[in-house]
Amino acid sequence: MSLQSHRELESTRDKLRLLEQRYEAERREGGADDYAREVSMRSLRRLINQLKEEIARFESRVSTRTGGD
Repeated sequence: MSLQSHRELESTRDKLRLLEQRYEAERREGGADDYAREVSMRSLRRLINQLKEEIARFESRVSTRTGGD
């Protein structure tokens, strides 16, 4: 995945916010199946990190094109 526009950037930020909220809710909730909860949280964390990296890459590319401002 590679963000191509500011519209995609905003959409990705919205997704990131929702994933972070879900991760926090999962963290607070106690589950009957600790293994399933752990796997789910690991997956959420991986997606969160992936989106953060994509946002950073896009912002870096845009910043480079506009002269660093």
